[in-house]
Amino acid sequence: MSKLKSALNDELFESILKLENLEDAYAFFEDLCTIKEIEAMAQRIKSAKLLLDGKTYEQIIEETGISSTTLSRISTCIRYGTGGYKKILDSKK
Repeated sequence: MSKLKSALNDELFESILKLENLEDAYAFFEDLCTIKEIEAMAQRIKSAKLLLDGKTYEQIIEETGISSTTLSRISTCIRYGTGGYKKILDSKK
């Protein structure tokens, strides 16, 4: 079971699952998050994709501007996490 599991988080994730298209997602996340928070999440997704594509840390940092600390955390999540990155990024192929 996820360490995040709670009624409050269930409500958040159920709200996200109601989004039907990209326009809905933009509207919801623009209201929910700051621009910097959205950019940070997008940067993490891009970095995870590049890691899964076999890019080096140096290449990813140069392309995305992500910190090495954050990139290391993403790498750890990909290797030892719950599989969330792989599931989402594999479904885009």
